[in-house]
Amino acid sequence: MTTDSTIHHIIVPGYGNSGAEHWQTCWQRRLPNSRRTQPASWDFPEHDDWIAALDREITATEGPIILIAHSLGTITVAEWASDRPSDRIIGALLVAIPDVQRPDLPDAIQGFANPKLSPLPFPSIAVLSSNDPYSALKRGRLFAERLGARIETLGDYGHINHQSGLGEWEEGLKWLDELLTANARTQ
Repeated sequence: MTTDSTIHHIIVPGYGNSGAEHWQTCWQRRLPNSRRTQPASWDFPEHDDWIAALDREITATEGPIILIAHSLGTITVAEWASDRPSDRIIGALLVAIPDVQRPDLPDAIQGFANPKLSPLPFPSIAVLSSNDPYSALKRGRLFAERLGARIETLGDYGHINHQSGLGEWEEGLKWLDELLTANARTQ
């Protein structure tokens, strides 16, 4: 894992937050200059509040930023970037993009059902699972393509969360490194 003390990492969890055993929490403890979005409610996500929570973290951070988003956090990143582009965002790792347009979408996240899925103004890598219960691989690919993200498929890892048994998820850190390396080459 490459570390650069000038890079800031903003963790953008999904619905319900990421618990103590989730790879995002492990990474937050491990990566320098890490912080996490703090919306008013993890269990009853309100669209504008989640976007504002991300905006607060970005605004409070000085220097280059990599966004590390999981599940509904990936949609939050897409929505934020569609209205508030920032040249300080040097990349985004988008993990387990959920299908927020599926007919059985939980009531709690209906506010995210019509996302703005336009190409992100920064490099991004979308990591998808072939058996994600919240998004068929075909739908995850479609969302990632609309965001202009490079697509990586893990295989059968469910929703790529703590139940997937990834622990520190070293493979994911390699993709994070790729975003850092790509940024270093453009400097």
